[in-house]
Amino acid sequence: GKKHVVLSTPTGSGKSLVALGLHFQAMSEGKVSVYTAPIKALVSEKFFALRKDFGAAYVGMMTGDATINRDAPILCCTAEILANMALSEGERTRVDAVVMDEFHYYADKERGMAWQVPLLALPHTQFLLMSATLGDVSGIADALARRSGRAVASVTSVERPVPLDFEYRETPLTETLEALIATGRAPIYLVHFTQREAAEQAQALTSINFTPKEVKERIQVALHGARFDTPFGKEVNKLLRHGIGLHHAGLLPRYRLLVEQLAQQGLLKVICGTDTLGVGVNIPIRTVLFTKLAKYDGETTGILSARDFKQIAGRAGRKGFDDRGSVVCQAPEHIIDNKRAEARFTTGETKKRPVKKQPETGFVGWDQNTFQRLIDKPPEPLASRFSITHGLMMTLLQREAGDGYARLVDLVARSHESETHKRRHLQRARVLFRALREAGLILVEPRPDGSGALVRVPGDLQNDFSLHQAHSLYLVETLFLIDTERETYPLDVASVVESVLENPKQILQKQQDQARQALYHQLK
Repeated sequence: GKKHVVLSTPTGSGKSLVALGLHFQAMSEGKVSVYTAPIKALVSEKFFALRKDFGAAYVGMMTGDATINRDAPILCCTAEILANMALSEGERTRVDAVVMDEFHYYADKERGMAWQVPLLALPHTQFLLMSATLGDVSGIADALARRSGRAVASVTSVERPVPLDFEYRETPLTETLEALIATGRAPIYLVHFTQREAAEQAQALTSINFTPKEVKERIQVALHGARFDTPFGKEVNKLLRHGIGLHHAGLLPRYRLLVEQLAQQGLLKVICGTDTLGVGVNIPIRTVLFTKLAKYDGETTGILSARDFKQIAGRAGRKGFDDRGSVVCQAPEHIIDNKRAEARFTTGETKKRPVKKQPETGFVGWDQNTFQRLIDKPPEPLASRFSITHGLMMTLLQREAGDGYARLVDLVARSHESETHKRRHLQRARVLFRALREAGLILVEPRPDGSGALVRVPGDLQNDFSLHQAHSLYLVETLFLIDTERETYPLDVASVVESVLENPKQILQKQQDQARQALYHQLK
């Protein structure tokens, strides 16, 4: 049969063309192919691109927000949707070929499970796994070959079509930007790790005039007829007319699209955005500028992994436009300020020796050596993120005919985990199974032929019932009982939502921070 392909080549080396070839081959043979990506913005971008290539009638999309042309021969969806289809329909899922773009998400703590499930549950499907930063995936390839009985071809290259220059700067951000623009290294993408930081930085840059008058006039013409009628629209309009782009997943798709179009026309010198740029978003840029090398991952703040760094840095340099791309990293802000103050004292500009600025509490620092280490280090191996949840169990148990629990045991056995971890997963499965049984959400009955027990979901439970939190139903019942007129209504809703979460990470983290700050002041 046709081989699976693992494609690990740098940005701009033509991975999208290989994916296009697989979609074309499947469609010409009357088969169904699926394109998956980690973020909705990329799924919808690919949906429009494939419609242009194949025609609107042949391409569909499912993202959880919208479903368009669900039964088309080419379907674009997030990895979670494909994983749910694979779990609920199993080997009967009508998917002949799958392109998994940005496959390094397999190692993502929160979402990696969705990238592993299709490989385990769809043995008759041909896979194309693509990413610029895969590292060693021989274990995944071997498991896929064993499960499907097809060979796996690995294509790996590290040579970039557009080579990169790396530079570490200890000048204030505005000076760095002005120097880069003056040396012809715009458009510049300013990388932040939260949407708020990106928006605040874009706002701060409006006090500097990066954009010549004639370019501003061209922007005005390009924006003619664009609607900015939402609360944040006025802000976006102001930034764009100033020649500054803003790009993150929290923006309305139409604003993101505008930023992408203006960038493609070469009208934006600086674009502030989040690290979603590393996920193949279509903004042509010459320079990637890191404002920091430390990122909060939902639990702790730490230095970027080599994979994250390479994924984001790899977007620099436009194939067909640039001979080279640039990756620039800013030193920590307090280091830059201290250096400036020291220079002013040395030159006699100020008489008083400056007091060294200290970083804020909990700051994780980096320097030129950290930057060099990230440049030299290969991407880390992809770690399996297999896990058993209530939702996974319910999806498997709801499938018609046969024993869902046996399917769960089979799924654990085929997972890319060590034998020790597999035993732990089965123990957890038994605990969750007992809890679901006691709650009356699953029934265990003797088989009619007397050959053991049959596990099934009660007939009055709808087919698309999902259980991502054990007490979700309590939330559904309770929300309608809260008085909407009360002043505390938003807080009441928040506390009810908090009460059903198994582990409300953000809330617990905030409470912990608050307690830590109180103790810190007390000890001071």
